[in-house]
Amino acid sequence: MTARLSDIAAQAGVSEATVSRVLNGKPGVAAATRESVLAALDVLGYERPVRLRQRSAGLVGLITPELDNPIFPALAQVIGQALTRQGYTPVLATQTPGGSTEDELTDMLVERGVAGIIFVSGLHADTTADMTRYDQLRGKGVPYVLLNGFSPKVQAPFVSPDDRAAMRLAVTHLAALGHTRIGLAVGPKRFVPVLRKIEGFQQGMQERLGLAPEESEALIQHSLYTLEGGQAAAGALISRGCTAVVCASDMMALGAIRAARQQGLDVPRDVSVVGFDDSPLIAFTDPPLTTIRQPVQAMGQAAVRALLEEVGGTPAPHSEFVFMPELVVRGSTASAPASSRTPS
Repeated sequence: MTARLSDIAAQAGVSEATVSRVLNGKPGVAAATRESVLAALDVLGYERPVRLRQRSAGLVGLITPELDNPIFPALAQVIGQALTRQGYTPVLATQTPGGSTEDELTDMLVERGVAGIIFVSGLHADTTADMTRYDQLRGKGVPYVLLNGFSPKVQAPFVSPDDRAAMRLAVTHLAALGHTRIGLAVGPKRFVPVLRKIEGFQQGMQERLGLAPEESEALIQHSLYTLEGGQAAAGALISRGCTAVVCASDMMALGAIRAARQQGLDVPRDVSVVGFDDSPLIAFTDPPLTTIRQPVQAMGQAAVRALLEEVGGTPAPHSEFVFMPELVVRGSTASAPASSRTPS
């Protein structure tokens, strides 16, 4: 126990006596200090004494797409931690191909009496989906917040990265490296983030390279948000003479690198590739991936804050909170091949 006390004290930055007071539920310890000690217990993997465990303030549902794309587990972790800190118990419900639909998962969570629901990249992002399902949910008195995707038909707080700015950052970076044939590999056109990425890409191409939107249209390839989807899209773009490909996800970017290598090309010497998300472990790919970082921490915390304000009866504004992404330059982008710098 002595070693354990000293470990916890060192982690929390307090004395062993203070740790002892907190663990024994004694008074005279500031709330912030008590929180530090409890957080140290969690970090070091010790169980909190039963008397110190916070009673759950309720369940909060988190509905995400499949967890194959590492950005979704990363968001789920941030949201789950933020909810737990506020005394709520997160319930993760994942959509998988052939599994439960978003509506079925929503009904399941409502039946279990959740205090609210956070939707990540759900049907709210699909411009062809019926948005009345969200009105019906509100009619049941269940507050919710929506991540990644915006619809003016839904009266709720939305949290999104700035997809347009993200694409302008990527195009600016590649144009500065001398690339003039830059392609965009994105998902299906019906999704709001895809439409926004196309807008940002075309704005960037016009600002940096003087290409009108109808000219850059030929440099956009729609596919699936998977490694195979990125491979197919990038293969088509490279065959059209693109020396750089901007991808709508890191998974697609890994597929783009594979497509380049299949054509006997080197990344980044012959083809530069930019991802989107900055998913966990993406810095360790070969080559390390240049990508646009989604502000996952800030977005996840904002979603929880907005939801808990709704739960607490002081609704957050029914508008969109937009977070600025960041370009992270690594090893998958380089100067354009000499032969392509000056268009013939």
